[in-house]
Amino acid sequence: MSLDRLWAGWRTTYIDQATDDPSRLRPDSSGRSLFERILDLPDDEGFVLWRGERCAALLNAYPYGTGHLMVLPQRAVGQLEDLDQDESAELWSGVTAAVRAVKAAYRPDGVNVGANLGEAAGAGVPDHLHVHVLPRWSADSNFMTAIAETRVLPEPLDATWRKLREAWVT
Repeated sequence: MSLDRLWAGWRTTYIDQATDDPSRLRPDSSGRSLFERILDLPDDEGFVLWRGERCAALLNAYPYGTGHLMVLPQRAVGQLEDLDQDESAELWSGVTAAVRAVKAAYRPDGVNVGANLGEAAGAGVPDHLHVHVLPRWSADSNFMTAIAETRVLPEPLDATWRKLREAWVT
């Protein structure tokens, strides 16, 4: 079953770019992953929430719900066990900071934290691991998701980015 998303018109340009060229999810001609390319952008263009020495956090451009973000190493590493010790420590410290920011910004009833390692596990960008952090509310399973296979996102990404940046504590 596929899940549609109900987007506002301001998202059309981004969606057109993503669907016109699915190869953009793969490494480019210089070998840089999608996330490495995003991290080359200014924070407000790439929706980067935090940059550590070896890891960073950014918004998910196709969120499951408002506030959905990802914490990832700055270099492309496909598997958790391929992180070095410093990357691993900073990644999980970043995940903890992300949970705190999500809770402060949105006051959810719960938080999902998870990683899909490899294409078979559902990784959309299998060459660059990332840990998803997203707020959840008891009323998340509404009729739009259950009946219409559509998610309604009430807040534009730039507003989400501002809220989470303000709530982020390192």
